[in-house]
Amino acid sequence: MIIEDKEFGEVLVRKNTWATGVKFSVSTSGRLQMSVPTYTSTFLAKRFLNANREVIRAKLPVKDPGSQRARDTKKKLLMKKAKEYLPYRLEYFAKLYGYNYDKVRLSHAGTRWGSCSSNRTISLNIGLMQVPEPLRDYVILHELAHLNHMDHSAAFWAEVGKHDPRYKTHRTKLKAFSPGV
Repeated sequence: MIIEDKEFGEVLVRKNTWATGVKFSVSTSGRLQMSVPTYTSTFLAKRFLNANREVIRAKLPVKDPGSQRARDTKKKLLMKKAKEYLPYRLEYFAKLYGYNYDKVRLSHAGTRWGSCSSNRTISLNIGLMQVPEPLRDYVILHELAHLNHMDHSAAFWAEVGKHDPRYKTHRTKLKAFSPGV
């Protein structure tokens, strides 16, 4: 459930069967988040929010509602661009180098550029749309190499290097960017 609040913007209310009281935190988007017992009504959630405003202001780094909306807009735009670009680029390199994957997934993880699971699903972060193309390609090739080596062994890096001879430079440059949106 979401409560609209003049001071805090959208407040995410998560009902938890194990909760015995109300707990306030800040979500990854910078929004105020409340964890409440399942039986808590909207009225009671608003009442808890109003009763704890001073504590929330003093202890939690809640972002301005305007910046929350700006982040949401940016995320939607990046997702649209990523859907148009990343699956096709992944498919291009997979065909070029003979890789087979089952599924591609787009995410907006805060700490990872991509991942490859044992069920042959490749996840790519929409934040890749904010980095230069050679770095995007490096991440895609890195994840494709994981289809053959589910580790970071010497054989894995040799395979990455076979397709991207400048991978060490790309890897270093990528550290200047953050995958979070």
